[in-house]
Amino acid sequence: MAAPTLQQPSFLLANLKAESCTKPLLQRCQDLVKTIEEYPAKELHGILPWLVESVFGSLDGSIAGWNLRLLHSRCYEYNIALEFLNPSGPMMKLVYKLQAEEYKYEIPVNYLPGPVKACIQEGVLPDCPLFHNKLQFPLSGLLTLNLALNPFEFFMFHFASCLVTPKSHPQGAQGGVADSAYFVLVNAYLKYFLPSEGSVPPSPFSDSRGSVTAPSPRSSSVSFAGYGVHSPSLLKHHIFHQPSVNADPAAQEIWRSETLLQMFVEIWLHHYSLEMYQKLQSPQVKEPFSPTEEHVLVVRLLVKHLHAFSNSLKPDTLTSSPSAHSSPLEELKRVVVQRFVQQKLYLFLQHCFGHWPLDASFRAVLETWLSYIQPWRYTGEAAGSQPDQNRTVPDKWEPFVQENLLMFTKLFQVLLNRAVRTDLVNAKNALMVFRVAKVFSQPNLAEMIQKGEQLFLEPEHVLHHRQPRGYLTPSQGGSFLSSRQRVVTDMVFRVKSHVYALEGQDCQYKQMFGTELRGAVMKLIQIIAQARQTAKRISDHSSEAAAGGSFLSWFGMGSSDLNNTFSGAEHEESGECLKKTHEFLDKALENLCQIFKLNQGQLAQLIANLSSSQDDGNGKQLPDCIQGENGPILTDLGRQQIISGLRRFDIQYQGDPELQPIRSYENALLVRLFYRISSLVNERFGGNMNALLPSGLPGSSGPPLPGGSRLVLQEVEAQPDVPPLALLSGERG
Repeated sequence: MAAPTLQQPSFLLANLKAESCTKPLLQRCQDLVKTIEEYPAKELHGILPWLVESVFGSLDGSIAGWNLRLLHSRCYEYNIALEFLNPSGPMMKLVYKLQAEEYKYEIPVNYLPGPVKACIQEGVLPDCPLFHNKLQFPLSGLLTLNLALNPFEFFMFHFASCLVTPKSHPQGAQGGVADSAYFVLVNAYLKYFLPSEGSVPPSPFSDSRGSVTAPSPRSSSVSFAGYGVHSPSLLKHHIFHQPSVNADPAAQEIWRSETLLQMFVEIWLHHYSLEMYQKLQSPQVKEPFSPTEEHVLVVRLLVKHLHAFSNSLKPDTLTSSPSAHSSPLEELKRVVVQRFVQQKLYLFLQHCFGHWPLDASFRAVLETWLSYIQPWRYTGEAAGSQPDQNRTVPDKWEPFVQENLLMFTKLFQVLLNRAVRTDLVNAKNALMVFRVAKVFSQPNLAEMIQKGEQLFLEPEHVLHHRQPRGYLTPSQGGSFLSSRQRVVTDMVFRVKSHVYALEGQDCQYKQMFGTELRGAVMKLIQIIAQARQTAKRISDHSSEAAAGGSFLSWFGMGSSDLNNTFSGAEHEESGECLKKTHEFLDKALENLCQIFKLNQGQLAQLIANLSSSQDDGNGKQLPDCIQGENGPILTDLGRQQIISGLRRFDIQYQGDPELQPIRSYENALLVRLFYRISSLVNERFGGNMNALLPSGLPGSSGPPLPGGSRLVLQEVEAQPDVPPLALLSGERG
């Protein structure tokens, strides 16, 4: 390569583009490392947009880039990509080198998440400070607005967008999400920029003032104020009046940490606003964004790390009020979950709960929710001698439960409505119900939730005099309220503020431990009991079928060889899976009774009555329905009875007997073959065969014989008097 001073930036970029089409990834990365080391920032400035796009792909999905989401440890390029993109690798050195010179790069507003884009296009400044002071106003109007981002923001925007941008992937390119290069890099960036121990390593480059300039510094008087919380004011800031803030020296230390966090939250979670979610309840409204299972798993990684990051807060900082003595990173740990994540994650999960398919892939959403509502699992403390299910939730987590009440109660109610529509005979679905019941049955948790609900239901007058958290003494004009009264008032304010911020001032709160939800829980318990009986019935039937044996076993074939069902169907209904189903549902029933203080005797009687009714009806009762103008209409109970396999309609085929659907005990290939042969024979020789029939016999003067011989592979036991070879032919009667 020639000396850096002899090449122009345009020629350098053209040379790199040309080499990217011919050289393997390893050699390209080696050339890039050398280029980043040798060239000054002025000549590297034009490379960053092309390099970021060639690595992460284009924002419109037309360019796939390195396909980091499909790179796994077994791939040759896996380690090369990780080494080049790690937080202290060559790519980040390029970012820091350009950051020191304060270059800017534009991103069209159209590529921002829906609510942020809509807010800007309506002329209103977004709540997130990440987008403040960055809007560029072209003469052509607001629809062509751009964001001017510094190199670090520009890099993180593309990295975060890589997860949510639809791309066309090669056929057969599948692998585990947790093993992908993208997932590993997300984890590495989180640990590097949001460390549980120590501080964020400084940049290897600095500007003329000796430190990297914070791109969007906060005002020191309103540190983290209002982020992620609805402002009670009805006034909105217009985008042409972007607030100017003074640089806060303390923010210099963690601006990269805040930028990474805000970028991840905005790009991954902020696809739904409260207003948008309310509109989505209408079936005519099209979904604006549908997350994938991979997306949800990465969000869970973020949630788990933020809990660990927040829980690493020093004990003296945790108990004391914010002060100038604590570092900015410690202050970030104090507020990171509530003010940066809570609101957007709540709407994200609520959307997933309501729109995700009723299949086992919902497990990713479920575990993300359970990870968020159990921060005590990520404290780094040893579990001790108590088993996990018997560990009491410490009282110190009571404020977290109160400030996240809807995360526990509202999402539990939404999950309840989902569970009653799910096939609980499936072991994977039964496992999810068991997981939720197990988490909520942890000692002391239900009591904390009940106390939070009681605080929310306190009379409204306690909020009429909203005062700052630091109360005045009587000599300073404060009240003579006792310390206990002040604490209760503060807790009431905390819970009500949380609920109104997430659901709006006019929300109708339903108690988790109220009468209405208790009835819904009893309905779920009944469905669980029905699913247990169904699983037992299927298991018994499978055992009998396995013990019987059939004619096909003479040829070394099993019934599974003839079924054209999807792969894994037999696995789902295998004896081992049904045994797990029974075990999961048994434990779920036990835990639900513990959570809602249900009477074990009543539960046992309910299950006994259900079992008795099923035995009496012998499974032949019709599903529950009402009579409509055009016939019976299924009720909700009837739908659940069909889903659970408890009841079914007696459906009979009434068309041409020779054209009825192929049975599971028939060989589909031979049925079709013999039907075509018999049809061809009847078509060509039907007249001759009719002429040969003696007069007076059926068919002697009528139309040709039916053209549909079927090869029916019946079990020998079904027709004991018929020789086996006779079963290979004959008309269907």
